[in-house]
Amino acid sequence: MTEVNTPPRVGGWTRFVTARPRLSLLVALVITALAVLAGSGVADRLGAGGWEDPAAESTRATKVLEREFPGSQPNLLLLVDAGDASVDDPAVAARAKRLAERLASERGVTGIGSYWQSGTPALRAEDGHEALIAARITGDEKTAAETLERIAPHYRGVHGPVEVTVGGPVAVRHEMQTIIQEDLTRAELIALPVTLVLLVMVFGSAVAALLPLGIGIVAILGTNAILRGLTELTDVSVFAINLTTALGLGLAVDYALFIVRRYREELSTGAEPLTAIGTTLRTAGRTVLFSALTVAVSLAAMLVFPQYFLRSFAYAGIAVVLLAAAAALILLPAALTLLGHRVNALDLRRVFRRGHRPKPAGEEGRTWARTATLVMRRAPFFALGTTAVLVLLGLPFLGVRFGTADDRQLPSTSESHVVQQHIRDGFPGSPDGGLEVLAQGRATEAQYGAYKERIAELPEVQRVDGPLVKGDSAYFTVLPKGEAVDDPAQRLVGELRELRAPFDTEVTGMAAVLVDSKDAIGERLPLAAVFITIVTLLLVFLLTGSVLIPIQAVVLNALSLTAMFGAVVWVFQDGHLSGLLGFTSPGSIETTLPVLMFCVAFGLSMDYGVFLLSRIKEEYDHTGDHDQAVRHGLARTGGLITAAAVILAVVMVAIGTSRVTNTKMLGLGIALAVLMDAMIVRSLLVPAVMRLTGRATWWSPGPLRRFHERFGLSESAPGPAKETEEARDKVGASHA
Repeated sequence: MTEVNTPPRVGGWTRFVTARPRLSLLVALVITALAVLAGSGVADRLGAGGWEDPAAESTRATKVLEREFPGSQPNLLLLVDAGDASVDDPAVAARAKRLAERLASERGVTGIGSYWQSGTPALRAEDGHEALIAARITGDEKTAAETLERIAPHYRGVHGPVEVTVGGPVAVRHEMQTIIQEDLTRAELIALPVTLVLLVMVFGSAVAALLPLGIGIVAILGTNAILRGLTELTDVSVFAINLTTALGLGLAVDYALFIVRRYREELSTGAEPLTAIGTTLRTAGRTVLFSALTVAVSLAAMLVFPQYFLRSFAYAGIAVVLLAAAAALILLPAALTLLGHRVNALDLRRVFRRGHRPKPAGEEGRTWARTATLVMRRAPFFALGTTAVLVLLGLPFLGVRFGTADDRQLPSTSESHVVQQHIRDGFPGSPDGGLEVLAQGRATEAQYGAYKERIAELPEVQRVDGPLVKGDSAYFTVLPKGEAVDDPAQRLVGELRELRAPFDTEVTGMAAVLVDSKDAIGERLPLAAVFITIVTLLLVFLLTGSVLIPIQAVVLNALSLTAMFGAVVWVFQDGHLSGLLGFTSPGSIETTLPVLMFCVAFGLSMDYGVFLLSRIKEEYDHTGDHDQAVRHGLARTGGLITAAAVILAVVMVAIGTSRVTNTKMLGLGIALAVLMDAMIVRSLLVPAVMRLTGRATWWSPGPLRRFHERFGLSESAPGPAKETEEARDKVGASHA
C-alpha cells in the first residue's frame, strides 16, 4: 500500500494573509500613499509645551492673569544692548522707547513693559549696558508662533545705538520646534542607511534586509497620519514625533527580523514556503502579537498623567506599535508568499568573503548555547555579579534633582538661549522667573499693603512688586533670591500658598508650575506602576503559563533600566560629557522625562523578553528539559535579540544626535537601556536566574494552568512537559 503524504494543515490566519498577496500589497501601497498626504505638515501642528498639569492651581492662576493682566505673563523678551554706552543714555533711551511703542502697535501683542517705561531694576542689567522690553503674544502656541515669525525680523538686529536680540518662552518654544524638525530629518537620513547595512549583515540577503525596513517606513508614515488626526482633537507634543520615528523603525525591524528569521529557518529544514509561513505565524507571529501588547501596555500607562507631553507619547507610541505589528503580521506574510525561496536572493556578503568559506549555519547558535551553559554552570556568580553591577550603575539616580524644560534645552548658540543666559548672568534676581500671586476678592489698599509686607518678610524673597489692581482682582510679583526653580524657590511657593490673607490667593510662575507638576506625577505614579505591573504579569502568564516567570520578567526588566537612570543623572544633570555630547546642563532633569523613559524602555525590554521566553517555552513544551530549553532559547534568539537591539540602538542614537537636550537624553538613554537589556540581562542574568529556579520556574497551580490552557498562548502540541505536569497532578490527587 502506497503511503500518501498530506501537506500540513495551514491555519485560518495564514490563509487570510496569503490568499491574495498582490492585492494585499497594492492596498497597503495605496493606504501608505494616503497616509503620506494625511500626515503632511503634522510637525507644524504639534506643540512644544505640555509639561504643566492643566488642573493645577498654577495653571488656573496663569489663565486668569493672561486674561485680566496680560503684562504679568510676558512671553516675549527683547534684549536691548547699548554696547559701551549706558541704557540710561538719552539716545539709547529714546530709541528703546520707540521700539517699545512700535511693539505695542503690533497685532496680537499686548502687555508691553520696559525698563525705560517703568524703571524697574529687575529689567536693567547690573552693568548698565543691557535692559529688557517685555510683552505678551496672545493666542495658542500655533498662533503665537505665527505672530513671532511675522514680527521678530523687524526687531532683531541693529537699531541705531542699540542691538536687539529676541527671546522669551514663545521664542524658546519656536526655536525648539524648528530644531526638532530639522534634527528629525537628519536622524532619519542617518538611521535608514545604517539600519539597512546592519540588516544586510544580519541576513546576508539584500531582499530579506529590505523587508524590515519597508515595514518600518509603513509604520512611521501611518502614525504620522494618526498624529495629524489627533491634533484636531487634542494637544500633541512635537517631541512625540521623534518617538514615532524611533519606535516605528526600531520595532518594525524587530518584528520583521523575528518573523523573517523564523521563516528562513523553516525553509532551511525543507518546508515549503506556505507551510513555513504557517509555522512562522503560529510561533513567531503570536510572539510578535504578545510583544506588541506588552509594549503598548507600558506606553498606555502614560495616559494616567495629566500633562499632554506624556499623553502625546502614549498616543504616538501605541499607534506606531500596533501599526508595526499589523504590518509585520499582514504585509510581511504577503510579501514572503510572493518571494518564496527568493527571500534569500542577492547575498551581498559574498562580495566580502574573498573565497573564504562562510560560517556554518549553526555556529552562531552554538556560541550562544555555550554562553548559556557557562552562565548556568556558575549561576550564583552571574546572578549576583550582574545584579550588583546594574545596581551600582543606577546609584547616581539617588541624587536626581527635578526641574523644568527651559532655554538650556537649546544649543548654546541659539538666539533665545543667548538672551536667557544674559538674563541669568547679568540681571538681578531672576526677572523672567518671578512668582505671581493672584489675589481675588474685594480688598482695601491697607489689606493689600499688609499682605505685601508679610510676603516681603519671607526669608527666600528678594523683592515684592505690586499690587496691580483691576476690579476685585490684583496680583503681586515676587522675585526669589536664587534661581527661578531651585529648591528655595520651590519652598517659597509652599510658603506663599500657606500665607493667610483676607482674600483668595493662587500662586503661579515657573517654580509653582514645577511644584504642581511634581505633585501630579507623584500622585499618579503608583497607579501607572500598578497598571504596568498587573497587565504585564497577566500577559507574560498567558505566554508562559508560569507564575514565577512573569514576576522574574517584571523585576529583571526594571533592573535593566538602572544603568539608564544612573547615566541620565551623571551625564545630563551633573554635566559630565556635556562638551563631548554638545549640550548645556541645566543642573536638573525635567520632571516628566524619567516617567517617559521608564515606560518606553520597560516596554522595549519586555519586547526582547517575550522573544526569548517564547522560544524557551516552545522548547520546554517539546522536551520537558528545563536546562536544555534555556540553552536552546538563548541559542536560537541570542544573536537575533542582539542584532535587533543594536539596530534599535542605532535608531535611538540617531535621535540622540538632536541639538535639543531632552531629545538627546531620550535617544541616548533608551539606546543604553536597550543594549544593557539585550547584552547583560537577556544574555547573563535571565539564564542564571532561570537555572537557580530550576523546574519550579514553570510551576503554576491547577486552576491557573487550566486557565492558561484555555486562554493562553500555545505554540505546540502537548509534549513531555505537559505530560509530567499532568502526572504530578494525578499523584497529588491520589494522595489526597
